[in-house]
Amino acid sequence: MTRRLARGTRLVVASHNPGKLVEIADLIGPYGLDAVAATSLGIGEPAETEATFAGNARLKALHSARASGLPALSDDSGLAVDALAGAPGIYSARWAGPAKDFRLAMQKVRDELATCGGWSGAPPAARFVCALCLAWPDGKAEVFVGIVDGVLVWPPRGALGFGYDPMFLPAGEARTFGEMAPAAKHAISHRARAFHLFVRACLDADQS
Repeated sequence: MTRRLARGTRLVVASHNPGKLVEIADLIGPYGLDAVAATSLGIGEPAETEATFAGNARLKALHSARASGLPALSDDSGLAVDALAGAPGIYSARWAGPAKDFRLAMQKVRDELATCGGWSGAPPAARFVCALCLAWPDGKAEVFVGIVDGVLVWPPRGALGFGYDPMFLPAGEARTFGEMAPAAKHAISHRARAFHLFVRACLDADQS
């Protein structure tokens, strides 16, 4: 049976990505959880050695839960492009290099698609995937996955969001994630969809 988080529970957010920390804090805020960043507790990042988003999310959440003695919520997410056989996928952050330069990462996606003819015909199909994991110090963990489908655009559009947002156009939308205000993005994003599943499973209905 899934364990539930009571209002006021101290919850470690096991991410070292500033953009993700902001988005997760915004999502958690209304539920009365006392969120604390792993970085503020001196918890480092474990090596992401798993082959899936879910596996890496579980690894990171368990690392922070065991190090802190508190429940921990982690996120592993990225961009999967059909014409690139799902790349960059779990390596989405690594495509940005040591400096986390996502302008470089978006250019790499663009160039890889050009090499394989992915820009000919219809816009390249892609999706954002987010795996959220709630883990406890005793090793119990549960993963929730959200996906949003769309296409890629070039050149990138918008200066909002982070990562690959400016080149991702969600299905049925006229604006890229990079052009959407946070509230609009939160309403439809992969992270929001995974978070909705987490809320249903782990938070009480009257907690918001």
